[in-house]
Amino acid sequence: MEILNSYPIHYGVALFPGFQALDVFGPMDVLNMVSNTKPLTLSILAETLDPVSTMLKNDTDLLGPNIGQSIVPTHTFDNPPFDIEVLLVPGGRGTRDPNNTQAVVDFIKDYYPRLDYLLTVCTGSALAAQAGVLDGHKATTNKRSFEWVVEQGPEVEWKPKARWVTSENIWTSSGISAGIDMMYAFVADQFGERLAKQIAASSEYTRNEDPDDDPFAFGKKKDYARGEGDDLGPEVLQSGRDPNRFNIGGNIWK
Repeated sequence: MEILNSYPIHYGVALFPGFQALDVFGPMDVLNMVSNTKPLTLSILAETLDPVSTMLKNDTDLLGPNIGQSIVPTHTFDNPPFDIEVLLVPGGRGTRDPNNTQAVVDFIKDYYPRLDYLLTVCTGSALAAQAGVLDGHKATTNKRSFEWVVEQGPEVEWKPKARWVTSENIWTSSGISAGIDMMYAFVADQFGERLAKQIAASSEYTRNEDPDDDPFAFGKKKDYARGEGDDLGPEVLQSGRDPNRFNIGGNIWK
C-alpha cells in the first residue's frame, strides 16, 4: 500500500531577472533545514535555463546594487514539473518591468490550479495579482511599494498592516525579511510548531510569530521612504543620494 505524506514535498521557485536575493534564500534556507528530516524536492523555474541574476539585464540604475548573485534553473516555465505542490514567488526590482516578468505572470496563472499552496514574498504579490489569482483574497506586500502593488490587483483585499497574510491556500508576506517569518509559519502549519521552533533555534533566529505584528506598516512608511527620521541610519542619510529618490526594498519612491 502506498503511504501518502500529509505535508507537501515538491517545492518550486519562480525566478526572473532582478529578483530580491533574501526573498528566495531566506525562505529556502528554512526549507533546506526542514529537508534534513523530511524528503523534500526543489525545482527552480525561469523563462530559460540560463542563470538568473538578482541584477537586472543591462542594469544601469545608479541607485541599485552593483553586485549580484545568479541561480541556475532546473526547468523552464514552458516545461515545468507536473507535480509542484508549493510555489514561491519572490519580489525585487525586476517586478516593475512587465517585459521582464510577463513569463512569470503567465506561468503563475497557468500553474496555480495545480498547486496546493502559493507563497509570495514582498512585491512577488504584485505578479500574483497581475495573474489574477489573488482576486477575492486577502493579501499583503512590501509596505514601501504598497500603492503600486495595490494598482496591480484592484480586486484584492490588500492588508496595509500585516507581516504575512493567509487566505485559503495563498500566503503573502510583507517586504523581504518578512518572507522568513512567513516560511516559519508555513513550516509550523505543515510540519508542526515543534520543528519550526527547532529550526529557528538552530539558526539563532528570533521569529515574529504574530502575522499582525507589522513594524513597517503605514504610519511610518512614507517617512522611511522619504529618508526622514533616524531609522534609516546615518549611512543612508549621508550617502550622498537624494533621500527623495531613495531606493528601498527595490523600489524608488518620489
